[in-house]
Amino acid sequence: MVIKNVNLETVCGITSKLPENTLPEIAFAGKSNVGKSSLINALMNRKSYARISATPGKTQTINFYNINQEFYLVDLPGYGYAKVSEQEKQKWGQMVERYLHGSKQLRAVFLLIDIRHDPSANDKLMYDWIVSQGYHPIIIATKLDKIKRSQRDKQVRTIRQGLGLLPGSIVIPFSSVTKQGRDEIWELAEREYLV
Repeated sequence: MVIKNVNLETVCGITSKLPENTLPEIAFAGKSNVGKSSLINALMNRKSYARISATPGKTQTINFYNINQEFYLVDLPGYGYAKVSEQEKQKWGQMVERYLHGSKQLRAVFLLIDIRHDPSANDKLMYDWIVSQGYHPIIIATKLDKIKRSQRDKQVRTIRQGLGLLPGSIVIPFSSVTKQGRDEIWELAEREYLV
C-alpha cells in the first residue's frame, strides 16, 4: 500500500450525524491504551497524524481518515481505561453502535488487543458485540516489541482462548516500533476488503 495522501476528513462526536461516504471503510477498535493511534500512524506512514496521548481515552470521536481518495480508515473511540463518567462511556458505546449499524460502507473491523496480557472482560465484550453485528473482527495483537520472540505463539494462543475466537479467525501480531505486521495488515485489507 503506497500512501500518497491522508486527510482527516470527518470527525463525529456524540451528536454528529455520520457521514454518508461512498468509499469503503475499515474500522479500528480497541481499549484506550492498546496503541490504536500508534498503529494508525504506522499504517498511514505518518509520525503523529492520529493524536497519541499519555492519557488513555483521548479519542472521544469517530475519526474518518481519507486515504488516497480510495477508502477510509476509521478510528473508533477507545474503551476501558478512560477517566470519564459512566454516562460518557455509555454515550461513546451508543456512538460506536450507531456507526457499526449505520455505515453502509464498512467492510471490516480490526480489534486491537495488547499481546502482553490476557484479553480483558471489556475486550471479550467488544469482540462478542462486533460478531453479533455480523462482522468477523480481525485481531491485531499490539505491542509485539514488548515481549520476547519465544513468547509470541503462547501469547497469541492466550488471545485466541481469552476471546473465544471462531476457528479461522486471523490474529496479526504488530509492533508500532518495528512496524512488524504492518504489511500483513495492508495485504489483508487490500485483498479482502478494498477491492
